[in-house]
Amino acid sequence: MSKTKAWIHAFRLRTLPLALSSIILGSLIAASYNQFNSIIFILAITTTLFLQILSNLANDLGDSISGADNANRVGPERAVQSGDISKKEMKNMLYVFITISLTSGSFLIYEAAQIINLQEALVIFAIGILAILAAINYTIGKNPYGYMGFGDLFVFIFFGLVGVLGCYFLHTGDLHWDILLPASSVGLLSTGVLNLNNMRDIENDAQTGKRTLVVKIGSKAAKNYHLIILSLAMLLAIAYSIIHYKSIFQFIYLLSFPLIIRHMNTVIKNDEPQKLDPELKKLAISCFLFSLTFGIGTLL
Repeated sequence: MSKTKAWIHAFRLRTLPLALSSIILGSLIAASYNQFNSIIFILAITTTLFLQILSNLANDLGDSISGADNANRVGPERAVQSGDISKKEMKNMLYVFITISLTSGSFLIYEAAQIINLQEALVIFAIGILAILAAINYTIGKNPYGYMGFGDLFVFIFFGLVGVLGCYFLHTGDLHWDILLPASSVGLLSTGVLNLNNMRDIENDAQTGKRTLVVKIGSKAAKNYHLIILSLAMLLAIAYSIIHYKSIFQFIYLLSFPLIIRHMNTVIKNDEPQKLDPELKKLAISCFLFSLTFGIGTLL
């Protein structure tokens, strides 16, 4: 594999639509209140993409160092583990993406400074720093939280609450409690993707000491947990639409629900973890479609 192809592979582009879900939803909800800044939208997208790639690269390096990436691992082969990219090269690329994430995020806050005050801008900047640290410390460091079963919580917070509420705030300079409902929906769907990934890797993770939530509670409980969080995601979205009902067209996002329900049925019947790998892409796409159609529905 050429070096260019190796880096593209390491970036794990298939994860990017999931990362964009919260930005799209937060921006479209802001647009429904007639408050939308195209520059903020573009900068939010680029910052989020850089952070997601940073997280993917950090995971590649961290799992290689810990031994979680090995010949027994299910799923796409990682760049460092395969030898296509050295640990030193990966570390250097991490510094590159930390730098460009900070740069893009700083421009984003600068643009938003037209409608938010200095104190609010500093809070947003601090959250951005936390997002970078969260991306790195999932698998890297003395006590990576992904190895202690806290990955689900961090995904829910950053892919859901921070992504949707933060993006909405940058557009509007305001927050409404009820936006927590669709923000939680995206967070729960994103958490479902991580849970699915961990169900797929349960055997290898257990053997290498990666104590994910799935490893801690077991496959059967993980399946029930999966059904609960995805069902709750759908119910919270419906609750928001009922509270803000204007037109039946607001419920256009229901078109994504059959995909999610079909996925849930596949997971509950599964008895071979490795066969869950194709479901990762399906659930990530379902989350993206949900965010897009839900956001469009708020405009109708």
